Amino acid sequence: MITMCRALAEGGVDMHAFVHPRGRIAEALSDSLVKLHYGVFRNSADVPAMRKLWKTIRSVQPDWLIGSFSKEYWPLAILSRMSGRPLVLFRHMDLRLRPSTRWLLSHWPLRLFAISEYLRRRLIEQGIPPARVEVLLNPIHLTEFHRDAEARHNRRRDLGLTDADFLLGFVGAWHRGKGVFMLADAIDAAHAQNAHVHGLWLGGGAHEETLRSRLANKPWHHVLGWQNPVMPWYSVMDALALPSIEPDTFGRVCLEAQACGTPVLGADIGGIPESFVDGEGGWLLPAGDVTAWLNSILNLVEKKQNFNFSMGRDQAKKHSSTVVDEEFLKLLKSDGNQ
Repeated sequence: MITMCRALAEGGVDMHAFVHPRGRIAEALSDSLVKLHYGVFRNSADVPAMRKLWKTIRSVQPDWLIGSFSKEYWPLAILSRMSGRPLVLFRHMDLRLRPSTRWLLSHWPLRLFAISEYLRRRLIEQGIPPARVEVLLNPIHLTEFHRDAEARHNRRRDLGLTDADFLLGFVGAWHRGKGVFMLADAIDAAHAQNAHVHGLWLGGGAHEETLRSRLANKPWHHVLGWQNPVMPWYSVMDALALPSIEPDTFGRVCLEAQACGTPVLGADIGGIPESFVDGEGGWLLPAGDVTAWLNSILNLVEKKQNFNFSMGRDQAKKHSSTVVDEEFLKLLKSDGNQ
């Protein structure tokens, strides 16, 4: 949503966002052309927040209301009805729908967009009529992602790596569902067979302490935590891994890596297969199969000099925020499923 709002504003759309004054969304949009209004939704029945948003709507007079957090669905639906403004809701997470939310998404006059075909199927499985759920690709701002040769040289040198070393990176939340412990085992096993194999860990999360303890005293693991911006690190890697053992709705980091010319290894689960083309931008591997991941890592080390980066970049271009936003505006002008 941040990427979409920024791109729409850059494309000339008068964009307004109602955001938490100290939240990450406000911070991410602070240097954009999006006009910010401040408030806090603590839950779906936060009447003071609804009053504040209602005042903003009356002042701005928007053509559409757009939301993406579940706790905002009902407040926005009510304010949409009160203001006569059509409503668009996005779904990003594969969470179990409450009965009231399922009814809202099934019957209320609105447009509902899922960020992947996988998530669309999951919504339908939970009882949302197929005709009610549309798919809009997950966008990335291509100008923010590119091959950074200088960062690759300097940061690999700082990590003590040579051109002969192979660096497999992970970016995201450190918890079991993301397959981080399986990946750590695969990297360890690969390193035991080829000492040039290294791991790079960017992120943090619920199982950070356990993961750090597991990687301690293993100098072939470079555990850096969250890095902002993350873009230069994709060029530092020789490949990116997304080894989830629980379904992700999409594989956004796979797109970002491909835009930087970095191949990916992704688990064949959830929406990850929609983020790259198997055999072109990267390789799909069985979720949770440490032997398959070990063999693929070793195979990549052998093929390191023969990667074709262009195919992955072509996939990333399909998700360009410019392309996705043009499609979004075109869809809004259509009748949709209201």
